[in-house]
Amino acid sequence: MFGFFNSRKSLAESGLLKGSTDNHSHILYGVDDGVKTLEESLQILSFMETSGVKHIWLTPHVMEDVPNTTEFLRTRFEELKSAYHGGLELSLASENMIDSLFMERLKNKDFLLHEGNRLLVETSTWSGPMDLWDILDDVILAGYTPVLAHPERYRYMTQADYDKLRDMGVLLQLNLPSILGVYGEEVAHKAEILLEKGMY
Repeated sequence: MFGFFNSRKSLAESGLLKGSTDNHSHILYGVDDGVKTLEESLQILSFMETSGVKHIWLTPHVMEDVPNTTEFLRTRFEELKSAYHGGLELSLASENMIDSLFMERLKNKDFLLHEGNRLLVETSTWSGPMDLWDILDDVILAGYTPVLAHPERYRYMTQADYDKLRDMGVLLQLNLPSILGVYGEEVAHKAEILLEKGMY
């Protein structure tokens, strides 16, 4: 199933990403732990276009330690769009850590969303909020569809948790480097199981 990743083909040659949409990226420059400069952003966008990607969602972090405001992110996004002259479709959302800032923004309905009111969320990889399930219920009651980023990386989650998330209506989003083994064999194995079960 994952034989491509052991080959020497480039992404462009493989056709793996042809016509694809990247729903989670940290390409917006100078806003989080991702890309730092406009020049880097433009280089990565050029590479992604060459690799066959057609649409990229820029999803900068929003959390207590990186309290990006909606206004600031929109301004930076417009700056990037003005500087970029390639053929990719660019869209802006955010990746939201479930913390106290998240609860404040949920109260104010202050989120940058994917299409269909989908809200990209994450937790610590080692331990989730004690009231995670109640918070996800609140997100759904507020009219959003939670999309949990890289669930395979959450050490505290079991298959029973993934099943519960699915039954609640929470969508799961695979982190491609997980399959490549970037985060270790255990994470790669969990990602393969979730893929085989059709949970992404």
